[in-house]
This record gives sequence, structure tokens and C-alpha cells, in this order.
Amino acid sequence: MRVLVLWDIDRTLLYVGEVDRQAYREAFAEVVGRPAERLPARGTGVTMPRAVAGMLLDNGVPEMDVPRLLPRMLEIVPQRFAAHLEDVRRDGVLMPGAVESLAAVAVEPDIVASVVTGNLRPNALVKLTVFGLDAYLDPDVGGYSSDHDHRPALVAVAQGRAAARYGVAFDRTSTVVVGDSLEDVRTGLEGGARVVGVAAGTTSAQALEEAGADVVLPDLTDPNRLLEAIRLLTGSATS
Repeated sequence: MRVLVLWDIDRTLLYVGEVDRQAYREAFAEVVGRPAERLPARGTGVTMPRAVAGMLLDNGVPEMDVPRLLPRMLEIVPQRFAAHLEDVRRDGVLMPGAVESLAAVAVEPDIVASVVTGNLRPNALVKLTVFGLDAYLDPDVGGYSSDHDHRPALVAVAQGRAAARYGVAFDRTSTVVVGDSLEDVRTGLEGGARVVGVAAGTTSAQALEEAGADVVLPDLTDPNRLLEAIRLLTGSATS
């Protein structure tokens, strides 16, 4: 049996501060031709296409113009984000225990580790590579909001890619989403995975439990506890 572990990125593994929002500001000004007064909410886990669409509406762009402007925004945001690479390095921080937990999962021979994220693929890869986290993951089999704007749909995207690459079918019994937000919980429950909630972001352990997370950890500082949770949820034997 193989297990697919899909990590959320923002506030689960790392946090890049204002860099995401600066990319939104710059892209909006270029596409719309004026400064944005309102930005997407922080820490919600909503996919970037939906966050940007909401940003356009919140800043007075007529609804009829959103389908025309949104693709251009989604093209420019990754460009602007990549232009702030040094800011990501300077201002970004790893969440406590992230590297240790990623490493512990990565060495398990029966676990395939990747990501399921509301980030567009280019933004996600920048974040992972800047901190060297891509060494513990297979980003090619991940699910990104470049694939679909409905985040639960990304679980099936990742499962399909992992199955094609590793020759093993993955379903709810063999897939675990690890994330910090209510949207991460919903992604797993609706998308076809078990969920380990990590209460190190902006969402409390109680809220994650009430949302339906199968297991909730206070943070990622105990890799053995994380592995035990993954094994428990998938019924896989400890290596």
C-alpha cells in the first residue's frame, strides 16, 4: 500500500508576509489602471483565482468585466511575485517544525508527498524552492489553483497525477491532506482525503476539529506524532 500526503503551503509550511499581497497590488494597478483599496483576506486558503476575482469586485470592477480581466491578472500576479524573490527570502519564515516533519515524511518508502494548494503553480514553486522544501516533495504530482479554482477538486488532480507517476491508485483511504485552515479541512473532506489539521496558523484547534479534521496537531514540531496520525488515518503499518 502507498499513501499520498498532500501538504498545504501557506501558514502550514511557511509564511511570506506581505509579498503575496504586494503582487496583488502591482498586478491590479497594471491591469485596472488604478491602485487597489481592498486586498484579499489573509489566511483563508481560498484559491488564488477566486481571491483575485473577489478583489476585482471588492475594488469596484463591474462584474461583467471580471471574466475579461481575471485571466490577465492571473498571468501577471506570478510575474510580480517572482520579481520579489529577494523579499521572499528576506521576509519569509518557515513554520515551526516544517522542515523536520517534511523530512520525516519524505524518508518513508511507502509515502508519496506533494502539495495541494490555493497558490498558482508558479507561485507555489517559488515558495518551495526558495526554502529548499521541494527536496522533500514531488511537486509534479501536486494540485494547484492553476488546475482548478475549486480547491476540493485539486485532491483528485493530485491523486490522478500520483497514480499515473507511481502506478498506484489513491483514494480517501490512502490520501491525507495536512493544512492549517478551514479551507484545507473542506478540501480534504469534499475532495476525497483524510485531514490532519495543524493549529499553527490563524485557525484554532477547536475550529479545525469542529470543521471535521480527523486529527488536529498544535504544530509540526513533533514529526513522530504526525507520522502516527498519517498511519492511523490510512491504516498503513509503520515502516
